[in-house]
Amino acid sequence: MMLPRSSHSAEVRTVCLFTGTLAAFAGAERATATLANALAARGHRVHVLSLWGHTPVFALTSDVKHHAMFAERVAFKHHYLSIVRQVRRYAREHAIDVLIDVDPMLSLYTVPATLGLSLQRIAWEHSTYGSDLGRRARRWARALAARRYDAVVVLTEADRDAWQAHHPRARARIVVLPNPLGLAIPDTPPEHRDARCILAVGRLVPEKGFDRLIDAWARIARDVPGWQVSIVGDGPLRDTLLAQARDAGVGDSVQVLPAVADIAQYYARAAIYCLPSRRESFGLVLIEAKAHALPVVAYAADAGPRALLNDEVDSLVVDDGDIDALADALHRLIGDAALRCRLGLAGYAHARDFGADAIATRWEALWTGSRPSPGDAR
Repeated sequence: MMLPRSSHSAEVRTVCLFTGTLAAFAGAERATATLANALAARGHRVHVLSLWGHTPVFALTSDVKHHAMFAERVAFKHHYLSIVRQVRRYAREHAIDVLIDVDPMLSLYTVPATLGLSLQRIAWEHSTYGSDLGRRARRWARALAARRYDAVVVLTEADRDAWQAHHPRARARIVVLPNPLGLAIPDTPPEHRDARCILAVGRLVPEKGFDRLIDAWARIARDVPGWQVSIVGDGPLRDTLLAQARDAGVGDSVQVLPAVADIAQYYARAAIYCLPSRRESFGLVLIEAKAHALPVVAYAADAGPRALLNDEVDSLVVDDGDIDALADALHRLIGDAALRCRLGLAGYAHARDFGADAIATRWEALWTGSRPSPGDAR
């Protein structure tokens, strides 16, 4: 699929997004593909360099060049020097002007790979700062990016504050940029009059809290016959979630469906979106749901939901972990079609701020007007 080229005044650059993979259904992968396509549509020469996975699950336009170093995931620490050499060779052969690490962890490869090269380096953080997952290497990589990069892009104001607090002498600018919306925003807000589905989307892992949604649903399902819950995603907890629903007596009204690239089909058939996450650095699914005029019920669990949602305006936001409150909010929306419509329309208006071209324009501002300096002089 070819995207129409946008009119723009920014100087054309050769941009490379360096990422772990595009061969997985996850938010960072979707955001990477969306930004790559949007920058290419604006006339830039765009590459995506992946550690592994030759076939992206999210479509790239023909203007975006994709290369994976390995066919499958490997023990990368055993291939460290090979990866550094490959990144350096790729940057030199393609005359990369701007190298964007989709995860600051990649700075461990990028910094030695780009010594002496005249290019700009940007780290793109998709996790909250507190989510270091107990890994010392992640803390080292973040410190390296803060000291040696031109910019670090974070998703929320709270994360910018955290980066600045932990790295007060950072050379990099810490910049807040939301993830771009990868789905087309309907020209008019969709109507969901006949829909009776509560939708949740994400990887089937504990952080996403789908067990909490099932617990809440079990408390109200008998009161709302004809309604159902659809959880869309892949991951290790699929069988566990299905068993939980059966044990709670709601197995007939809970579906756990495989992840798909065309997620818009599920938003179109839903009436309510639920985000029960324990941790959510941004929550691109919230913007996707809003783009389809879906009202949202969510836990105020992390920086993402708190930054993107406005309680009683486009969503109902409840205290993290309060299962009764989540159940009550879902029950309230199910019983009030006018409230669903009002919240959905407000969310639809908000989603328009996250269009891919608008976000790509803000990315251009990170490198426009500043001259790259040799990597080994930093």
